Amino acid sequence: MKLMGEMLLRQEAFAEIVMGNTALVRAMVEAGTQVITAYPGSPTPEIAAAIVSIPAEQRPFYFEFSTNEKVATEVAYGASVNGHLATVFFKSVGLNVAADTFVQLSLMHLAGGLVVVLGDDPGANSSQNEQDNRHYARLAYTPVFEPADPAEVHSFYLEAARLSRRLHMPVILRLTTHVCHAKQKVSFPAWQPAAVDRAPRFDVANGPYIPLPFSVAELKRRALDRLAAVRAQAVRCGLHRLLDHGNRRRGVITWGLPFLSLMDALENVQPRPDVLKLGVVYPLDYGQIAAFLGEHQEVLVLEELDDLLEMEIKAKAYDLGLRTKIWGKQDQEDWIGEYTPDKVGGILHKVWPDLLPAPPEAVDTVQVPERPPQMCPGCGHRSAFHAIKQALSAADITVADIGCHTLGYLPPYEVGQLLMCMGASPGIGAGLSLFNRSRRVLVFMGDSTFYHAAMPGVINALHNRHNITMIVMENGTTAMTGHQDHAGSGRNVLGTTPRIPIRRILEGFGVESIFETDTYQQEQLTDLVGKAMAVEGFSVVIARHPCMLKFTREQRRKPGFEPRRVDIDQKACERMHVCVAAFGCPTFTRGPDGRIEVNPDLCIGDGSCVQTCPTRAITPPARPSGANA
Repeated sequence: MKLMGEMLLRQEAFAEIVMGNTALVRAMVEAGTQVITAYPGSPTPEIAAAIVSIPAEQRPFYFEFSTNEKVATEVAYGASVNGHLATVFFKSVGLNVAADTFVQLSLMHLAGGLVVVLGDDPGANSSQNEQDNRHYARLAYTPVFEPADPAEVHSFYLEAARLSRRLHMPVILRLTTHVCHAKQKVSFPAWQPAAVDRAPRFDVANGPYIPLPFSVAELKRRALDRLAAVRAQAVRCGLHRLLDHGNRRRGVITWGLPFLSLMDALENVQPRPDVLKLGVVYPLDYGQIAAFLGEHQEVLVLEELDDLLEMEIKAKAYDLGLRTKIWGKQDQEDWIGEYTPDKVGGILHKVWPDLLPAPPEAVDTVQVPERPPQMCPGCGHRSAFHAIKQALSAADITVADIGCHTLGYLPPYEVGQLLMCMGASPGIGAGLSLFNRSRRVLVFMGDSTFYHAAMPGVINALHNRHNITMIVMENGTTAMTGHQDHAGSGRNVLGTTPRIPIRRILEGFGVESIFETDTYQQEQLTDLVGKAMAVEGFSVVIARHPCMLKFTREQRRKPGFEPRRVDIDQKACERMHVCVAAFGCPTFTRGPDGRIEVNPDLCIGDGSCVQTCPTRAITPPARPSGANA
């Protein structure tokens, strides 16, 4: 991490193999970005990791993890109208949270400029959908720059920042999962830190900043004028590329990662179609696109996810009276998933069968066992679900939320029958409780999600007297996205900060029935959940245990660390298999003869499993040498 931080601030020119997310941070440094805000979510966490690798006292900008994406956007907006170049980044569905503020940014005069970095997720690698956020860009009259690789991430951010500062408008830098995580050798120019005026420069004369009905028309005209200016400057930005292969019969219009997949698919094809690679995908440069269409008999619009540009290009071609045959999506599968080289090859074959042969059908030559996602060995959530399930009846309804604990819906726990988005479980649970006197409703919530989005739902449940029980799965960190701190951690990226306890918040709201215990205290947790569900109205159980992945990593760094693990007393084991079939720790393996063994590479010796064995065949870990008796 220290070496990464030094690289990001290196002043002489150099070349280095970096991820797209790392190249982005170097561009932020070079552009003179002053304020960066975020909420963690894949595929963007490595952006924050690169930022944090720069020692706080050497960072040329302010950085924070905000409470949620909406707040992060508002902090960045406030910094921008105060004259500072700002950037906010988050994952695809984070824009849904930020939308109320985001859609109005283009109406405002952003004196310092503002770049919104989106980590979209075609293929839903780590998201509950694969939404195409270019729809939001159109709704909000906001330009979209779309790089294809780490080198373009670097150069496109610099251009986006320049454009945003020049036109005082927001610009989206849309990254996708494999652009964020791709690695490439990137040449970085020399950089000299410039003198920065951090004096507040907010001026009401740049407004109006009050979007009331009487000013909406004026603000919208200003946003549309800026968008027209971006369209006129799209070519001058130098972000479009034309690959002229001398093929006037066929051409392809594409951008971003699908461009790289297209180049892979065409590697052995002759003659290759001409390719127009767009860098700015909204608003479109109609002049260059019209010229490209006019020079070719057929053009394929190769577009990942939705057909936004296909429809717009076809409409413009109609308006211009062009007779070019324009191909787009051929069937439902073209709307789904990432545009990998194989997928792009299949699309090319469907459109031009003579250009590429049909892709070979997939043949399973090796039978690979299913490998479902697992909670880590020692995870407190596993103990919690094992205990909570003992308090539930088959008729009870359980509502999941976003976090590591979402995996509770999988066997053997099967807790969490509904899921929507961060903080939705109290509201969903409230709806399920209406007209419901026979089935108890239990909702789950991680601590990071509690601070992010749960509080309105909790207040609503109290205010309207909904009869639900909420389990707060508190592990002290934002575990799922890389152990970022939150408001209950007592730390932020700058150091220690006052901790805001969840219990104190709940008491402040007026919650009267609050129970809490460590999740490793399984019998007590089962008992407390039963008591909470017997309460008429809203009740809470705080099920607390540190994230053991984070905890064990920290322990291993300490001098004298000795690994520990449990063992199986084969004489006592009656092969009831509760450890694998009900508790489900991946540490345990069951042999063909039913014998249970412990995988020494996985077991962390936490001992949470010991209490789950009916015959006490799991022996506790040995105490470290030198430990007190």
